[in-house]
Amino acid sequence: MPDAPAVRFADLGLPPVLVHALRRDGIDRPFPIQAAVIPDILAGHDVLGRAATGSGKTLAFGLPMLMRLKGSPSAPGKPGGVILAPTRELAIQIESVLDEPSLALGLRVATAVGGLPIKKQEERLARGVDVLIATPGRLTDLIGRRAADLSNVRVITIDEADHMSELGFLPQLTAVLNRVPAEAQKLLFSATLDETVTGVVERYLRTPIEHSVGKPAAPSGTDSPGADPETTANHADTAGNGLSQGAEHATSVPTIEHYVLHVRRTDKRTIVTEIAARQGRTLLFVRTQYAAEKLATRLREAGVAAVALHGGKAQNQRNRTLAAFADGTAPVLVATDIAARGIHVDDISLVVHVDPPADPKDYLHRTGRTARAGATGTVVTVATPDDRDEVTHVMRQASITATDLDVRPSDRRLFEITGARRPSGRQVSDPAAYVAPEKDSPAAPARGRPIPRGESRPHNKKRKPGAKAKPPRPTR
Repeated sequence: MPDAPAVRFADLGLPPVLVHALRRDGIDRPFPIQAAVIPDILAGHDVLGRAATGSGKTLAFGLPMLMRLKGSPSAPGKPGGVILAPTRELAIQIESVLDEPSLALGLRVATAVGGLPIKKQEERLARGVDVLIATPGRLTDLIGRRAADLSNVRVITIDEADHMSELGFLPQLTAVLNRVPAEAQKLLFSATLDETVTGVVERYLRTPIEHSVGKPAAPSGTDSPGADPETTANHADTAGNGLSQGAEHATSVPTIEHYVLHVRRTDKRTIVTEIAARQGRTLLFVRTQYAAEKLATRLREAGVAAVALHGGKAQNQRNRTLAAFADGTAPVLVATDIAARGIHVDDISLVVHVDPPADPKDYLHRTGRTARAGATGTVVTVATPDDRDEVTHVMRQASITATDLDVRPSDRRLFEITGARRPSGRQVSDPAAYVAPEKDSPAAPARGRPIPRGESRPHNKKRKPGAKAKPPRPTR
């Protein structure tokens, strides 16, 4: 029996202008989650989407959302569509993904996130925005300042709702949803859908249809990217999480190999350095901001171009860090769990839990950084004897079957699994460090001579004729 023809975007009800825009971005065929949800969203249904990060969720909810807003320009300060994301990075990534499709349809997309000037965001809203991508806290601030009015919202998407709850954004999230018209279409997407968002689903979504990529969530409420990728379909209420009153559809999961590397405490630093010195884009997870900075510094001292990302960095520092990682200037990113969600960088071939994750959700979202867009990936957890019980518990809760190995520095199996190698030992500079423009460059502002200690800079105020000059201040 011949194979069924592959589904195309045009088959899902998208117009040629949007299909061509996707093709210009190198996107020819929909991923499973996109093929599943786009027709239902275009038909006006409320939708729950559960899919691993990297499976195409942004286009899955973004494309039909843009289509439903096409032809109805939004009034100043009153967006027709809203996308809520838990972090600045995820909001900015969503805007980047939807930029080309929105231009093709003549729609205006903008972000409103914390850490950036709110005045500029108010001005952007005042000029008119069709789709506003925002973090809950910043959108709440804009509503309070009367810069944003949600009374005209026709479609709202909540991305990573469970993470919003974990970060304490649930009050802001419900405050936003209370201002959205009851008849507005509501979409909720996440890598995990569990009891943390049950109340939101039951209160605000109307008989939603649930689509799930991968095995349906276990009773504990966790995803299972390492589980059997067999296709299944169930009603969500039979899975024990009570999330949906509609249908659930499941498809395949990413191909990821999981390993637990058991190491001696004294060998851990050397082994992590050898893994980081591999070829390819590598993401190392640690628990604290201090640990991220310390490890990145040590790796650079050993000759590995590594950068650190965590919540203590300013937005411009985060932008430089992500840009260096994305363009390959820094092939290694050391991050806290801020990067587990919302950091969409392709071709991350290896994820390393330098510090074991605190719970199964953290493991799953860290893991979702690799094997994106149909690629394969490897995830390793570096475990000392002190970590053994914690790692075993997390793996069991996450339904992950991993290969356990005892390894030492320069171990052959370490090279086979991760591509580890000895670092050069030649210190490298921080690829994300700010470089000030040279004095003679056009970007450098004109500056006067430096003022010696004890002197003050002369001012330009002209003295009235006949007035006496003030004596100089005595120096100390």
